[in-house]
Amino acid sequence: MSTSTDRPTPIDTRTKLVGLLGRPLGHSFSPAMHNRAFQTLGLNYCYLPIEVTAEDLATVAAGIAKMNFAGYNVTIPHKIRIMDCLDTIDPLAQAIGAVNTVTIRNGRTTGYNTDGIGFAHSLEAAGEPSVKNKSVLILGAGGAARAIAMTLADQGATRIVICNRTESKACDLSRDVNRQGRECATAIPMDAATMAKALRETDILINTTSIGMHPQDQQSPIANHLIQSHLVVCDIVYNPPLTHLLKMAQEKGCRIVRGIGMLVYQGAASFQLWTGRDAPVDIMRRAIRP
Repeated sequence: MSTSTDRPTPIDTRTKLVGLLGRPLGHSFSPAMHNRAFQTLGLNYCYLPIEVTAEDLATVAAGIAKMNFAGYNVTIPHKIRIMDCLDTIDPLAQAIGAVNTVTIRNGRTTGYNTDGIGFAHSLEAAGEPSVKNKSVLILGAGGAARAIAMTLADQGATRIVICNRTESKACDLSRDVNRQGRECATAIPMDAATMAKALRETDILINTTSIGMHPQDQQSPIANHLIQSHLVVCDIVYNPPLTHLLKMAQEKGCRIVRGIGMLVYQGAASFQLWTGRDAPVDIMRRAIRP
């Protein structure tokens, strides 16, 4: 039986590699979080950030599958595109239409999505135990938005409104939720009047865009005057820990949910897929706590 240790595990020919594919990655806390978890449990694993362009994604994914990798995470902007590079896809990830975690077994790759359940656990940890009968407005229509929307629909959200700068993408996502999940989603344009009306009827506001992350850390995906005090405001951006959106919401008296929680819980699910071990969630959180 393995025992916990605080001693670094030497990297050798038996070391299993895992990594993070995306661009940019300078903001990422995932290497520190996972490497501390591996070290604490005495597992011979090493987590690496791997910046890759959209043009090189397929080549890099194919190369990794031939190396000593147990798998990898996928982040912005590759969560949808990576699906074309994999051998098989888990049914939940297929329904969501995006992958954030890949396992490699005997050279074959399988894609999973742990984002939705990670977000749901972060809501619960922040004191919002259920989205049942709640109205949700999601900013963005990318891979993370898809995972969260599908998961919250499955958990009984009454209404899910998708708002994106490219309205056609919001419409596509709302149709997918209604077709593959429940008939509860609708799309709206990202204009101030429409958003203000929708937010008056919203319980939970979720930013799934990269706005608020470095180098856009002084920006917010919506204007300050649109934030209303009754809202629970969530941001999946985790670096900085308190985004400009969350600062504005806090000043309005809103309850806020930081992106760190989703990062930790989706990471814990990825950790289990790679290692077969339960993740040391508290250790992972402490490794990245600001």
